[in-house]
Amino acid sequence: MSLFATKPLSRIMAESEGEHALKRTLGPVQLVALGIGAIIGAGLFSLTGIAAAHHAGPAVTLSFVLAAVGCAFAGLCYSEFSTMIPIAGSAYTYSYATMGELLAWIIGWDLVLEYAVGASTVAVSWSGYINSLFRDFGIELPQRLIASPWQSITLADGTVTTGLVNLPAIFVVVAISALLMVGIQESATANAVVVVLKVFVVILFIIFGWAYINPANYVPYIPENTGPGQFGFSGVVRAAGVVFFAFIGFDAVSTAAQETKNPQRDMPIGIIGSLVVCTALYVLFAHVLTGIVNYKELDNAAPVATAIDRTGLVWLKTAIKVAIIAGYTSVILVMLLGQSRVFYSMSRDGLLPKVFSDIHPKWRTPWRSNMVFMVFVGLFAAFAPIKIVGEMTSIGTLFAFVLVCAGILVMRRTHPNLPRPFKTPLVPIVPILGIFANLFLMAGLGLENWLRLFVWLAIGLVIYFTYSRHNSNLRKASGTN
Repeated sequence: MSLFATKPLSRIMAESEGEHALKRTLGPVQLVALGIGAIIGAGLFSLTGIAAAHHAGPAVTLSFVLAAVGCAFAGLCYSEFSTMIPIAGSAYTYSYATMGELLAWIIGWDLVLEYAVGASTVAVSWSGYINSLFRDFGIELPQRLIASPWQSITLADGTVTTGLVNLPAIFVVVAISALLMVGIQESATANAVVVVLKVFVVILFIIFGWAYINPANYVPYIPENTGPGQFGFSGVVRAAGVVFFAFIGFDAVSTAAQETKNPQRDMPIGIIGSLVVCTALYVLFAHVLTGIVNYKELDNAAPVATAIDRTGLVWLKTAIKVAIIAGYTSVILVMLLGQSRVFYSMSRDGLLPKVFSDIHPKWRTPWRSNMVFMVFVGLFAAFAPIKIVGEMTSIGTLFAFVLVCAGILVMRRTHPNLPRPFKTPLVPIVPILGIFANLFLMAGLGLENWLRLFVWLAIGLVIYFTYSRHNSNLRKASGTN
């Protein structure tokens, strides 16, 4: 069997029996609201300051616009897939149906960078905001136990040293993994409250922070280039790749296509509308953040806490930090949940050991998979610096978007007559622009992140050729080894 043999659509449809008969109730307003809730998350509150401090300065606002463009093209491609393949949208499933088993494996392996490493990034920032909140109540956590060994910290006596381990980050990963193993029934009301809190935090920060802007902090707006990806135009591009993390989640809109009243009209409105609203909020947010605090002072996991502390608005800073922590907790839960479900699907296809699809007899969850990722994500959160794990997440997600855009080109040729309630407009122009826009953002992330991606993919290919291809259910069904 060819490495590029695809999983038959009839088989995917059969496996999704019952999932495609969803009630169509969503309109454009609900889709925009869904997108805003999914998009606004950890990246904005954690990586904006790092992107400004290391790469773009106050021009990080332009970086958000560049990142949004790449998301828009990919989102339109996601939408077509979500109406053709009637299951919960996964780039892994789309790739298996269009580009074959090998590429499906690659993108499934790549999704670890989006979900698992992304959860590590959020956990590190969660730790930073917990530390800041405790300080508001006069509680000082041991600084060396809330930082990685590669992070410089200043002790109370003025001594500059490095951290040992990020214990709060480990705690939140273990606690949420335990919840996922036992089983947690998501509450629509609780989720709605968290969404409202996240949006409320952003708007409050913009409104009240505007009065504390110091125009001198915007000079120069684009700092002079000091090396590849370090300020100047290349720095703006590099920062766009970094803050791309802030847009992860927008594809949640495309997964709701089967519940949309008029997907041909409403899907582009939902995707582009939510991206436009969030980009506007992000630009204003970054403008206020770099106006309150000089960009050179934002190199930490909790930049919003740093800015709020400068305002003196005691009532505001505590409320915002609590809301951010609540939002972060839900994001970590969704990321760990998503990763276990992707590996569950891959295990069911025979591409991964059965341990990832083993269901607990009482809890009815893939508990062993959750346990494996608890250890993996916990180690990353404990010892890796947030800048590295954040950029690894971004380059992994961008690569997934490139493959989704390419999948549309392939699908239009291999399955031209398949019903498409929503069609990506201006094919092949939009998918090609999506490929190049996301590759452009990946290029901006620098050689070191490309090397990390290649090493990660090389490890994945070794696993595929030594285990997965010999145990593939699709390969067994075809009678080949």
